[in-house]
Amino acid sequence: MARLDGKVAFITGAARGMGRAHAVRLAQEGADIVITDLARDETGVDYTQGTPEELAETAGLVEAAGRQVLARVADVRDLSALEAVAAEAEEKFGRIDILVSNAGISNQSPVLELTDEQWQQILSVNLVGAWHAVKAVVPGMVKNGGGSVVIISSTAGLVGAPNQAHYTASKHGLQGLMGTIANELGKSNIRVNTVNPGMVNTEMAMNQRLLKAYVPDVEEPTLEDVQRVFGGISLLPAAWVEPEDISNAVLWLASDEARYVTGIAIPVDAGLLARF
Repeated sequence: MARLDGKVAFITGAARGMGRAHAVRLAQEGADIVITDLARDETGVDYTQGTPEELAETAGLVEAAGRQVLARVADVRDLSALEAVAAEAEEKFGRIDILVSNAGISNQSPVLELTDEQWQQILSVNLVGAWHAVKAVVPGMVKNGGGSVVIISSTAGLVGAPNQAHYTASKHGLQGLMGTIANELGKSNIRVNTVNPGMVNTEMAMNQRLLKAYVPDVEEPTLEDVQRVFGGISLLPAAWVEPEDISNAVLWLASDEARYVTGIAIPVDAGLLARF
């Protein structure tokens, strides 16, 4: 018996990267999947983003794992859009048991050069978007007697990250959101936790501008240059982790194996934060 047999998971930001990995991993363990994504490039972000075709490709991978899927384009900043997808999902599947609030964006700027537009954009997607996902999905969980909310945060939600004051603030905000709703929703048998990735092998983390921030002495840094830097500051011999490593933590939190786990942050960072 798979760990998520009979469950339905709602995942935001699932056209590619970590969101896609979460969708596939949870489907492999028996869950039917609801996926959303903005599915277009966002102005002011340093990397290309998911497309409708990639969202459809994620849906195809879920189906290839033998599970049903509902895929919709939706912006997490639009509460009504997420509520509409949640209502459609509940009509199709009868319930939603798992929320993976994964959608997020990043860009880099020294704090004194950071614009109000950059600040508002990152906070509205990363923090307000997670709040909207909770507002749209969790009422159904309360009605159905329980569930698991997994918020994808960051190691930047637990420490400061240079040149990313807005991103870091949004991720620290997610920690506060998680802790508060874990306290409020425990009586409804709903568990709420964060997974806090370090460097992950996705376009969001491995784009040229972010790599340059980590390796400023190299004109056009490569993954090998970043490996040289990050490989020396983690406890384990890994400069980054793969999306599937994050998804395995998400799977555990979503499953009954973590039925008494709530209100915690799980860093998946090869020991970066634990290093003395």
